[in-house]
Order: sequence, then C-alpha cells, then structure tokens
Amino acid sequence: MPINIHRLAQFDISRSFLSPWAKLSAQIAFGVFCALAMIGLRTVINIWAPESGPFALVYPTALLATLYGHWRAGMAAFVVAFAWAWWIVLPANYAFSFTNPTDPARVLINAAACLIVIVFAEAFRNAAHSTMEEIREAADRRLVLLAELEHRTKNNFALVASLIEIQKRRLRNPDLDAPLSDAAMRVRTFADAYSNLALEQEEGAEVGMKTYLELLVDRIERAAFDSQVRIYREIDDITLPREVGVAIGLYLNEALANCAKYAFPEGGPGTVVVTFHAEGDKWRLAVEDDGIGAAMDAVSKDGGLGSSLMDAFAAQASGEHRRDAVSRGFRVELRALEPA
Repeated sequence: MPINIHRLAQFDISRSFLSPWAKLSAQIAFGVFCALAMIGLRTVINIWAPESGPFALVYPTALLATLYGHWRAGMAAFVVAFAWAWWIVLPANYAFSFTNPTDPARVLINAAACLIVIVFAEAFRNAAHSTMEEIREAADRRLVLLAELEHRTKNNFALVASLIEIQKRRLRNPDLDAPLSDAAMRVRTFADAYSNLALEQEEGAEVGMKTYLELLVDRIERAAFDSQVRIYREIDDITLPREVGVAIGLYLNEALANCAKYAFPEGGPGTVVVTFHAEGDKWRLAVEDDGIGAAMDAVSKDGGLGSSLMDAFAAQASGEHRRDAVSRGFRVELRALEPA
C-alpha cells in the first residue's frame, strides 16, 4: 500500500508529453474526463436523490483533476462539472434560471469555494512535487558520495596490500614471508569484493546477490584454485540490504580463500560447491568441498585470523555460521538469524 500511494502522489497526466501544446491538451482532456466521470456518478445518484447537493461532487472532481493534471485540468473539470450541475441538477432543471431567490448566492458561494479548492490543490501539488525533486536530488548525491567512498575504500585496501608486499621484500625474512603474504592476500580480497560490489550495485540501498556472488566466485576461482579443482555454484537471484550483502560476500571470500589454502594442499582434482538460497526473509550460504576435511577442521578450531574474520562477517550479516567436517571434505554455512 505505501508503494502504491507513493507512486500515486507522483502521478502527472502531462509528464510524458514534451511540447507545451501537447501538455496543455492532455491537461484539459484529463479535466474533461474527470468531469464526465463525475457526471456519470451523479446521474446514478439522481435516481435515488434528485436535486440534492447539486454541487457536492464538483469539489472532489476539481481537486483530483488539479492534483494530477495541474490547475488547467482543475479549471476544465470545474467549468464542465459545475455548468452541468447547474443546468441539470439545480432547480429549475435543464435551465440556468433559478426557482429559489437564494440560489444565485448559493451558486456564487459554491463557485468561489471550488475555485479556492483549485488554488490550494495546485499549491499543494507544486509543493509536493518540489519536495519529491529535492529528495530525489539528495538521494542521487548520496549515491554519488557512497560510490566515491567505496572506490576510495577499494583503493585504500589495494594500497595497504602493496605496502605489505613492499615490507615483505625489504625484510627478506623467510619466517615472515608466509604471514605477510597471507595478510596481503586477505586485504586484496577485500579490495576485490568492494570492486565487484561497485560493478554490481543496482540500487543505492540493495545488492543483487546472484551477479555479485558469482563475480566473487569467478575471481577467486581464477586466482586461487588449481585448474583441476572445479567450483559449482547455485545462487538465487535476490536482493539484500547493502550491509548484509557486503558481509555475505566477504564471508564467501574468506571461506573460498581458506578452502583453496587448506582443502587441497597436495594439488590434484577436487570440487567445491557454493549454494546461496533464500525464502522470504531467510537466506543461507554454504560452501562445501571434498578436500582434506580433517586438516581444515583443525585450522577452523585454531582461532586464527580466518576464523575471527568469518565470525566478524557473520555478525555483520546478522547471521549465524557453523563449520563441520563432512564425510568427504569440509563445509561452512552462514544463515540468517531467526527472529527473536
């Protein structure tokens, strides 16, 4: 219901027309259409209540015509509907003459009141449309700033990774090579995640998960896995809030990075299955491999950096995760929390 009201509030019958004459014609035609609709309704009412409230329906008719067709539509609706009500409904019927001495003042008061409705409806319409334009422009500016922030975040991650690589080459300490390389790799995965998110984002507040996660899987498959390891994916096409989507993507990055590092240490063929399913507000991400499950299980329980990162990403996604050795390999799973 709120979405329909929001769309209705922005409706403008002449917006799709370009030339001033086309806009004017559309507005007048809309006003006449509203008046004809009122005449039809009033004709039905006259069956049960003839001559009662002759100008009662002119007010909402002029109001609606003005709100959705500008003041010109409101005036067209007013002239047609008011003249018809005066001619047909107000005694004497089928004439502009009066049978009651007070009717001239009655007609003037109703006409003035209806014109006031048109004036205020036009003012309200202009104010509402102006406010909507300001909100839209502010939202566009925020989207630009958000995109710039993500771009800078990605560049900063890449810069940190480069500094770590430079420091590793300067130290020339074999004992530090593996930890520094691992740190640089993790930072680069964050940079790639933000880069893929910037390419995928469709709306300012939401992320299309199918394309986003498939890009992440493709990237890490090319960069980290042996050619004999195949990654299969089954990802539902849904959208999630940006914060949740980013956290799920980073969790998937870390899960695949750990899988590439620990599941197949001796090389050789293998498979990894990535699934992301959603039903309503519930979603579930799972990564399962057929590698050395026991070794991976030991790493996950070691409390290392990878484990801590996955805990942090799960919390950011408002989800819960688990890690288990399966019959042939290892499985990690992240799912949305059940409502309290």
